[in-house]
Amino acid sequence: MPGVSIALIDVNNLFRQGLKALFAERNFHISKEASSLAAALRVVPEGDAPQVILIDPVGIGDAAELVRSLKAACPQARMVLLTGKLDTGIMTKAIEAGADGFLMKDISIEALTQSLRLVMMGEKVFPSPLAALLISGRLNVADTGLPASHKGVSQREAQILRCLQNGNSNKVIAGHLGITEATVKVHLKSLLRKIDASNRTQAAIWGINNGFADGSGKQRTAVA
Repeated sequence: MPGVSIALIDVNNLFRQGLKALFAERNFHISKEASSLAAALRVVPEGDAPQVILIDPVGIGDAAELVRSLKAACPQARMVLLTGKLDTGIMTKAIEAGADGFLMKDISIEALTQSLRLVMMGEKVFPSPLAALLISGRLNVADTGLPASHKGVSQREAQILRCLQNGNSNKVIAGHLGITEATVKVHLKSLLRKIDASNRTQAAIWGINNGFADGSGKQRTAVA
């Protein structure tokens, strides 16, 4: 099976070369690389599009703007930030702009490749310290940029919010609540509109910050 193709954007040439070598035996390959946004916008759209764009915004530019520009240039690619500092403000803005993950550079190569596999499956991935903040409630609404009001959320939507915090798929939610997947989709669409969230991850974070946390303590947000 062909490896997952990655475009790596990082100002540090030594880091790019080192990661290329580490990926070589793990069914991933860096097909394109760049050290700036301008270079990336020239290289990434050329020829075969990468499946994942891995970028460290440090020294390159605003994370959200980088994500928007690169997604416009290569809309089918998954977008993951890989950087050295956990900044929840930067992370949430990048995710709102369309990023699929935010990972730390002190991660092991095994954890990195597993996280990228999850991203390829459509999951959102975050560093484990962020999961701790979410579960403890120390990441507040101001950090996420999501609305504070929770008026109008129905009992069924509240149940779905808690399921989203567990990382449940629509199929699992349907089975847990005893309703059809189609009904879950209808409720989820209504919920996202009410709380002005654009995806399941934002909804889960909003729920935790607005009194809808899953009291079981079993949140299963994908972490690395």
